[in-house]
Amino acid sequence: MEQIRATRAQLLAKKKQILLARQGRDLLKQKRNALLKELMRLAEQVVRSSDELEQSVGEAVAALALAQALDGPEAVQSAALAARGQISLTVNVTNIMGVLTPVIEQKSLVRGPLDRGYSLNSVSSRVEAAAEAFESQLELIIELASSEMRLRRLAEEIGRTTRRVNALENVLIPRLESQRNYIQMVLEEREREDLFRLKRVKLKLERRARA
Repeated sequence: MEQIRATRAQLLAKKKQILLARQGRDLLKQKRNALLKELMRLAEQVVRSSDELEQSVGEAVAALALAQALDGPEAVQSAALAARGQISLTVNVTNIMGVLTPVIEQKSLVRGPLDRGYSLNSVSSRVEAAAEAFESQLELIIELASSEMRLRRLAEEIGRTTRRVNALENVLIPRLESQRNYIQMVLEEREREDLFRLKRVKLKLERRARA
C-alpha cells in the first residue's frame, strides 16, 4: 500500500475519484457500443460492396472478352488508349462518436459515349458496353476502399477504447477502492481508539468522584 494520508478529506477525495472513474468507464462503454454498432453496419456494407464488385468484375471481363472476340484486340486497345484519363478524388473527414474517419467523395465515373475520347463511328456497342462495365467497376472499387478505410479506423478506435475501459475497470478503480477501504479502516480504528480512551477517562473521573 502506497503512502496515503488517512484523513476525512482524503476519504472524500477517493470517493469522488472512484465516482468519476466509474462515470468515465460507463461513458467509454457507451461509446464502444455505439462504435460497434457502426462497425457492424459498415461491415455489412463492405460485404455487400464486395459481392457487387465480384459480380461487376465478372460482367466487365465477359464484356471485354466479347468485344475482343468480335471486334478484335486492336480495336479494343485503340478505344482504351483514346479513353484514357485521370480520376480526381476528394477525401473528406466525418465524425463518428468523436472518431474522425476518412470518406472518399467522387463524381460518377461512368462517362457518356461522347466523353470517352473516341469517335462513335470507330467503336461498336460491344466496346461501349465493356467501357461502361469497367467504369462501373472502378466506382465500386473506390466505394469499397472508402468503406474499408472507415472500417479500419473504427476497429482501431474500438481497440483503444476497450483498453481504456479495461484499465479503468481492472486497474484504476480497484486501486482507488483499495485506498478508500484502507483510509476508512484507519479512520474507524482511530474512532474505536478514541472511544476507548474516552471511556477510560470517564471511568477514572467517576472513580475520583466516588472517592
